[in-house]
Amino acid sequence: MTMKEKMTNLLNQEVVLQFDTFSNKMALEIGLLLVEEAEKENKPVTIDITRHNHQLFHVAMEGTSADNDTWVRRKSNVVNRFSHSSMYMSLKLEVKGGTMEEAYFLNSADFAAHGGSFPIRIKDTGVIGTITVSGLPSEQDHQMVVHVLSQYLKVGFDPITKVDI
Repeated sequence: MTMKEKMTNLLNQEVVLQFDTFSNKMALEIGLLLVEEAEKENKPVTIDITRHNHQLFHVAMEGTSADNDTWVRRKSNVVNRFSHSSMYMSLKLEVKGGTMEEAYFLNSADFAAHGGSFPIRIKDTGVIGTITVSGLPSEQDHQMVVHVLSQYLKVGFDPITKVDI
């Protein structure tokens, strides 16, 4: 799969995995689904769901550290800045060549273009928050979020199978 196809698939995920509304209760439900997914395979991840800079859900599974909280913040900052998943921005930087600092003049202490943070996008409104997983390799963090969102939103296909990253 070409880089362009990978990036197109990531953008497709963002189009398909949109919400009509997003409530605190929905954040809890999605957060608990992510916890369940992590527990299935004993994955040491930190899970964070934030809407308009208001943290609605946060849990650190066994085996994580404060470093994961820092990664959550840095990856979420990328989504909030660019309105795209941190995985998409990672590939975009790979194509463009360079780092966040070189390409966008953003401090890498505050921005990390690594997979795992996904935009909470409201249809016909835009990005209002982030769902972020940190603790696994970049692609696996991203795939965990996309897999759970596709289940939660009852998407007819699982976009995770459409992406080869």
